[in-house]
Amino acid sequence: MAEQFFTLYLKIFFMMTPFFVLSLFLTMSKNLTKPEKKQVILKVTIAVIVSGLVFLLFGKYIFSMFGITLDAFKIGAGTVLFLSALDMIRGDNDVESSETRSSDFNRNDFAIVPLAIPSVVGPGLIGVLMVYGAEISGPVETTLVSLSLIAAAVSLAGVLLIANKLQHLMGKQGLEILPKITGLFVSAIGAQIIFSGIQGFLNL
Repeated sequence: MAEQFFTLYLKIFFMMTPFFVLSLFLTMSKNLTKPEKKQVILKVTIAVIVSGLVFLLFGKYIFSMFGITLDAFKIGAGTVLFLSALDMIRGDNDVESSETRSSDFNRNDFAIVPLAIPSVVGPGLIGVLMVYGAEISGPVETTLVSLSLIAAAVSLAGVLLIANKLQHLMGKQGLEILPKITGLFVSAIGAQIIFSGIQGFLNL
């Protein structure tokens, strides 16, 4: 049980693209005071947990509503996740452009959009949570995945709380490299989801 929880936790945490979010947070919060930064982090954490649980717990009803099979959604979600990972590896997630897009927000209004959604809870994470939600059976598995999601969100909050220390420790180049490494792990998860969907679709 503990091993399963840790595996789920790591998958969800990496799919939250923590190091890209860290870079984005550092850029967008550079003019905020420490209390304001903590308020932003709290808002982000709550938004991620609430939105993530919604997709996790109600994803199967969305499948039923639109007549989507789980295998088809796995292929679609895995493809989106894989393409998102490629963007991370290539460096297409431009922090500076994100800062420009956030110029219309006042001070810490960027906590929900664009920081929590879609930077943390993006198409890839949404798809994976909906797949997990459709696959789990029983309250034990539901609780396990939910706790993994909450633990990943809290861990992300911890990373953001020590953002300035990490920036000083790793430097600008380090913060540019880490999202690419994360992208490699995320691309592998996306590929695995695609293969699982194809396998189920072909009844292999």
